[in-house]
Amino acid sequence: MSDQASDDVMQGVTVVDHPLVQHKLSIMRNQETSTGSFRRLLREISLLLCYEVTRDLELTTKSIHTPMEAMDAPVLKGKKLVFASILRAGNGLLEGMLDLVPSARVAHVGLYRDPVTLEAVEYYYKAPTDLSDRLVIAVDPMLATANSATAAIEKLQESGAKNIRFLCLLAAPEGIASFRERLPDVPIYTAAIDSHLNEKGYILPGLGDAGDRMYGTK
Repeated sequence: MSDQASDDVMQGVTVVDHPLVQHKLSIMRNQETSTGSFRRLLREISLLLCYEVTRDLELTTKSIHTPMEAMDAPVLKGKKLVFASILRAGNGLLEGMLDLVPSARVAHVGLYRDPVTLEAVEYYYKAPTDLSDRLVIAVDPMLATANSATAAIEKLQESGAKNIRFLCLLAAPEGIASFRERLPDVPIYTAAIDSHLNEKGYILPGLGDAGDRMYGTK
């Protein structure tokens, strides 16, 4: 890939390089980190990532009374957000995000990766009915081949979602390129872009299978 092509692919990709995010991610990568610690760290880091992906939410004002006087106070504008968890590992990010935005609506997209073709196979889908005028943030810890992420987002688009962002913990350059080719208007937010994918479609150096490490199903 040429430098120009590489730059074009990275348009719309935000790497959250906050020191706390990077520190927690390093602990999660360590194979000695326990299941309980991995789960807790994923919840913590997802809250920090959620802060970044919602940084530019639109505000309006609302008249309130403080104990001292009346004021026009800033509040979020528009309908509640939708967090779309790509099952099963997406639930690990979802929990921390709901800690930060407890009023958000939740969609679930159940996909598994065919071990031979690496293509995404859908087995479950449930989402709010009014997606068209809400910001939808799709979440999955890993953007590897991007097959699951793109399939989930295309499903959300079929259901009416127009304003979508994708949030992950780790991304591979191959996954970003595939994602940007199929969904050029959907921004990507990630904590790190790793080296490459291996022959089985896993991110290197990565952190292993996020779902297995989160749920102890190795």
